[in-house]
Amino acid sequence: MLKSGARALSNQELLAILLRSGTKNESVLQLSQRVLSTFDGLVLLKDAVIEELCSINGIGEVKAIELSAAIELGRRIHCMKTEERYVIRSPEDVSNYVMEDMRFLTQEHFDCLYLNTKNQVIHRQTIFIGSLNASIVHPREVFKEAFRRSAASLICLHNHPSGDPTPSREDIEVTKRLHESGKVLGIDVLDHIIIGDQKFVSLKEQGYV
Repeated sequence: MLKSGARALSNQELLAILLRSGTKNESVLQLSQRVLSTFDGLVLLKDAVIEELCSINGIGEVKAIELSAAIELGRRIHCMKTEERYVIRSPEDVSNYVMEDMRFLTQEHFDCLYLNTKNQVIHRQTIFIGSLNASIVHPREVFKEAFRRSAASLICLHNHPSGDPTPSREDIEVTKRLHESGKVLGIDVLDHIIIGDQKFVSLKEQGYV
């Protein structure tokens, strides 16, 4: 599993990992195959109760409970509904999304909004806290999360504690550097929004993106 990932394993092998050990007369792989045979593969196993699991030789109460818990987790994940995600269509949408979170911060926070192909926000991450500096806000940290989340694009944003969102030279340098990195990596940096006190500036609108 460490080498190839969970998806490369058979049902028998995945079940063997959960069971951990077999019996005196059979390996854990043999035991897991017998469990699957008893429940017609995964068809009936998903509805098996602890008593049914315990009736199988080699499956004690602890193993039955662990299997039942794993099955229930899988069921809950499968039934999860995707929450309605916020859609970014303009710099105003970004401001509306973060203004109340960021306008009162006493330190500069550099955040990124990671978007899917529909421009929906799939994740927000604080990358750095402190005075903005092109050498500190490294593209590696910004795009690492983008790859992790399979983001199609991202929007950078940070606050000015002074309340004045006018971009500094460092703001512009960081923006250009991240925009160029995004072009190389195939992940669009759509904008860099600077948040002030009920005011904001879009560096895309100013021609820097």
